[in-house]
Amino acid sequence: MITVFGSTGLDQIGTVPRLPKPGETVMGGVFATAPGGKGSNQALAARRAGSDVKHVGAVGDDLFAAEATALLRAGGVDLSALKSVPGATAVAMIFVDAHGENCIAVLPGANATVTAADAEGALGELAAGSVVMLQQEIPQAATERALDLARERGLVSILNTAPYLDSTPSVAHKATILVANETEFQLLSGRGMDELDAAMLDWSARHNQTVIVTLGGDGAKAATEGELFHVNALPIKPIDTVGAGDTFCGYLAAGLDAGLGLKAAMKRAAVAASLACLKPGAQPAIPLAAEVEAAMASLA
Repeated sequence: MITVFGSTGLDQIGTVPRLPKPGETVMGGVFATAPGGKGSNQALAARRAGSDVKHVGAVGDDLFAAEATALLRAGGVDLSALKSVPGATAVAMIFVDAHGENCIAVLPGANATVTAADAEGALGELAAGSVVMLQQEIPQAATERALDLARERGLVSILNTAPYLDSTPSVAHKATILVANETEFQLLSGRGMDELDAAMLDWSARHNQTVIVTLGGDGAKAATEGELFHVNALPIKPIDTVGAGDTFCGYLAAGLDAGLGLKAAMKRAAVAASLACLKPGAQPAIPLAAEVEAAMASLA
């Protein structure tokens, strides 16, 4: 089983012809809501990829809570450790432009109530080798405690450095596997894209850690044990990229949980992330395992 320790929320999504500049109003098109939160997104992706998944986090006692967890429940994610607290469920306000690019503001709500004690309750009895997945949309003290517990108990921890925080450099090295996008890894390493390969190998060696950098339409790269390799994305025209990164993380965790090697798990994750760009929204766009396998077979 994969344990996802992270955020839960509801996405409020507006499509616009282009993303507004500061102080600018852009007339848009369609408005929609969908379950979201990076933790929930990654949990559902891992579940749709075929793994048993427990999601640990918090929702409020408002009307948004049921909608925020609807796809997780329908998909069979274990929500027994998802607590309900007084107040608002987290909300993400998302604009998506005509090219599928997006900008997002997150109002944390109940996610802000997740604590180090919740990490201890969630991870304290997991067996060595179990997979734990984390992001950075809950209080960093809780995430850091989960990473420390994972090390102590011999768990495989996957930390997605989104959204990037001022405190990210102080915790990033604690994970077994670090997943960052291009911008996040440049901030973390202090080096530009022209030095990406060297920076990844250096970070991996210094921290004894597997580093994965997602590259959008160019796929993803990994540095591990002195080796660097690349996997391709599908050649697609994206509609909405908002759920691609979370889909990659969830499918990566599921692949590793199923016993795939790192490169094979990344190939599957990159294909899944590409397919997630072909539909609007985050969770509604996450592909099923059969769709991913069909797409992979078409590439063979």
